[in-house]
Amino acid sequence: MQNLSQEVKFDIDLIKKYDKPAPRYTSYPPATEFSYEIGYEDFKEKLIKSNERKTPLSLYFHIPFCESACHFCGCNVIITRRKEVVEPYLEHLFQEMKNTKQWIDEDRKVVQLHWGGGTPNYLSDEQTISLFNEIKKYFEFDKNAEISIEIDPRHVDKDRIFLLKELGFNRISFGIQDFNPKVQEAINRIQPEEMIFNVMKWIREAGFESVNVDLIYGLPYQTLETFQDTIQKTIKLNPDRIAVFNFAYVPWLKRLQRMIDEKTLPPPQEKLRILQMTINQLTSNGYLFIGMDHFAKPNDELAIAQRERTLHRNFQGYTTKADAELIGFGATSISMLYDGYFQNHKRLKEYYEMIEEGKPPIERGVLLNEDDFIRRDVIMRLMCHFRLVKSEIEEKYNIKFDEYFSYEIEKLKEQQEDGLLNLYPDRIDITPAGRLLIRNIAVVFDIYTRNKKEQRFSKAI
Repeated sequence: MQNLSQEVKFDIDLIKKYDKPAPRYTSYPPATEFSYEIGYEDFKEKLIKSNERKTPLSLYFHIPFCESACHFCGCNVIITRRKEVVEPYLEHLFQEMKNTKQWIDEDRKVVQLHWGGGTPNYLSDEQTISLFNEIKKYFEFDKNAEISIEIDPRHVDKDRIFLLKELGFNRISFGIQDFNPKVQEAINRIQPEEMIFNVMKWIREAGFESVNVDLIYGLPYQTLETFQDTIQKTIKLNPDRIAVFNFAYVPWLKRLQRMIDEKTLPPPQEKLRILQMTINQLTSNGYLFIGMDHFAKPNDELAIAQRERTLHRNFQGYTTKADAELIGFGATSISMLYDGYFQNHKRLKEYYEMIEEGKPPIERGVLLNEDDFIRRDVIMRLMCHFRLVKSEIEEKYNIKFDEYFSYEIEKLKEQQEDGLLNLYPDRIDITPAGRLLIRNIAVVFDIYTRNKKEQRFSKAI
């Protein structure tokens, strides 16, 4: 079978027809299915049960604080320059770790650790060391663990970069979004080109194994020409991975985005041209197209995982650790166990109160049933590999694929006629024209979104 993962075809008519709202499928069921009826007792029960699977662990720590607001941001953040907010937050984070660790078997090693935000480098050197040491106190790490952190290049110096490497971080990520000063001003994120190149130089000097940068297309005042300049500078920067996200303008959900004048956003046709140029430029400069929005060098773990069909997807995006169960710490973070997803309280008041009571600070969640397991597996294989081998699903879940998904097969026949995919007796292959519309193909298998009249998701492109 040929490798489907690198072929992309732009069919403007097809994109216009299918570019409808759909989940990003960082989980299935989607986060829209989280219920406030699922709480801390459910989390505790599922966490204890997860020990029977003896799966390795992936840990996520959320640092919610930022010094200023980026107007495009869709994350759960707290904007403040009052650095005294950190100490009580860390105290509760430490206590949450202590409380949670009592329900996790000692022999489950950590294969992945990620600090996200917000701005993890909002912490001082001493606070950074303190948090890292506290994590190491409670959890044992696999010798090949991926240990990564997001940084804001505007608030970091060379000493901090070297400190992170010395502590044990081996991967680092930072947001560029766009090099253009006018775009930066419109999104309230001024970071001169010289600053970005200096930060990258320090990261390379410190010896990090992998560097990721984030770009966003569809921001105010972007044009094909200006973003082409951003892509050329990013290639010159030479990161190991590049994530290129579609700006989802949802001001009714994210209040910060109301600061952006909708009239300044590039029209859909220009966004498509920008995306096409981006894919062409990056793939012709040595990067492989991973999943639906990542690019990586051929020797990067993401590229290897895609080749070997072990790529996985969770709330942090594409990952190589398919077997690990994710436990989230900190306000608003999400834990992804095999049979349940759980989100911590977003507001610090409630988050602090539950920790002080010795309870997991869970605000909402969703419990998965057998049908969810099957549909999740199908959707994730399509999202990651652009191919689904029916026998793999049949053997794993003891079903007959075409019978179980008879409704879906009929729907897929319509997409096959439009050239998005090919249906074979033994498999489903996504075509180069369907690659960019993978979310709109995956949604066929999503029983939750199918039953909803109102769609509050962003468009696929």
